Amino acid sequence: MQHFSLLDLSPIPEGGTAADALANTKDLARAAESAGYHRYWLAEHHNMPGIASAATPLVIAQVAAATTTMRVGAGGIMLPNHAPLVVAEQFGTLATLYPGRIDLGLGRAPGTDMATARALRRHMAPEDSFPQDVQELIGYFGDPDEAATVRAIPGAGTHVPVWILGSSLYGAQLAAYLGLPYAFASHFAPAMLEEALATYRATFRPSQHLDRPHVMIAAGVCAAPTDDEAAYLRSSQMLAFARLRTGRPGKLPHPVRDVAQDIPPAVMAQVEQALSVSATGSPETIERQLAAIIDTHRPDELMVTGMIHDPAARIRSFEIAAKVLNGLRHATQAA
Repeated sequence: MQHFSLLDLSPIPEGGTAADALANTKDLARAAESAGYHRYWLAEHHNMPGIASAATPLVIAQVAAATTTMRVGAGGIMLPNHAPLVVAEQFGTLATLYPGRIDLGLGRAPGTDMATARALRRHMAPEDSFPQDVQELIGYFGDPDEAATVRAIPGAGTHVPVWILGSSLYGAQLAAYLGLPYAFASHFAPAMLEEALATYRATFRPSQHLDRPHVMIAAGVCAAPTDDEAAYLRSSQMLAFARLRTGRPGKLPHPVRDVAQDIPPAVMAQVEQALSVSATGSPETIERQLAAIIDTHRPDELMVTGMIHDPAARIRSFEIAAKVLNGLRHATQAA
């Protein structure tokens, strides 16, 4: 494992506002940089009462301005919602403002419900143009060509690194075909993790972007001084996920002592399966759990994420995780 990174959805807590969430993101980003995280990614979600990162490039700009060395990017931009040229201009501008620090992860899902997707796109194209859109977008970041009819300005010549995100074989196959780095959304959709990584690694074609496969997987993390406190803090995310699965999305709930009383058994089984690639507990406990994830999947990078209601506890959780991951990173490099 070469690096460890952080994914933040700017959660809006019960009793708080989107302004609180964005301020918390800025505070967390500063703490993450101090703790040694390599990347800080934000994700595009729309019409979600508990997520404040809908205008993802704007939040990336806020985080990049609040930090100095850490890479900042999108994990990801949902490309079907946008014209490739617009994304190229946005991220070309970010790369011009913060050279050498901007990443662009691209997803194929809408990141929302279908009614909102229609509102975003204005029209719903029946064909899947994602592979062509990815290549068009990458082309806008290439060396400037004054003869080109359409150029991204800013954007041309920035060579913003592009990642393919996914939770199925589709993204793995496309990333391998294009010779791009691949990030798997195992923090909420781990079912096809092993098969997707095997497919990507087996079929990867070297490219001008990358000479060998580069995999990042995501894992949930909720760390605290004790196992009991960590389980209590994690209940917020479990409740939020259960409510989303049952059609009742909302702000990030307050934690509860006995989360099983609030989630029906059938829904709890779905939640536990979806969030199974995770580590929850004291520093010693999460070290064992994260080491098992790394040993099993051998990622080049591990990205951690976690929804905790109290912003101070969230910062502390990621600081504990950083100390653990730094030790595991050194251990894997020495092995």
